[in-house]
Amino acid sequence: MNCAEALKQPKPQRPDLPVILVAAVALINTKNEVLIAQRPEGKPMAGLWEFPGGKVDAGETPEFALMREIEEELGIETRPCCYHPIAFASHSYESFHLLMPLFACRVWAGEVQMKEHQAMQWVRPVDMFGYPMPEADLPLVAALRDLL
Repeated sequence: MNCAEALKQPKPQRPDLPVILVAAVALINTKNEVLIAQRPEGKPMAGLWEFPGGKVDAGETPEFALMREIEEELGIETRPCCYHPIAFASHSYESFHLLMPLFACRVWAGEVQMKEHQAMQWVRPVDMFGYPMPEADLPLVAALRDLL
């Protein structure tokens, strides 16, 4: 339903969902390909492809959370100044509402390693639509496609 159609409907009720803040990164290599990672078995949305990142802990900024998460997940080192905000997702799932800023990063130290995911792939943004991804990520793919 588009916005014009939605305005013809009764006002929706306020959702009663906890808001989860998650930071994600589009690591961009010299070929303008973006790293996506496949969620491991045993986690929610297992098997779907996503941008690396994770939950922002209390007292953290999204950039600091990314620095921590990227080192844990991919074994590379970054700094908050390496991240440039490019888009964000605001999406309701059944039991929570996700607020997820997406940052671009072209500079890091070390070699990307697969520490927590089932698989990783460097992909051109236009080709990401061929990978099953969480619903919240799809608008971010379109933003990356337009950016790169």
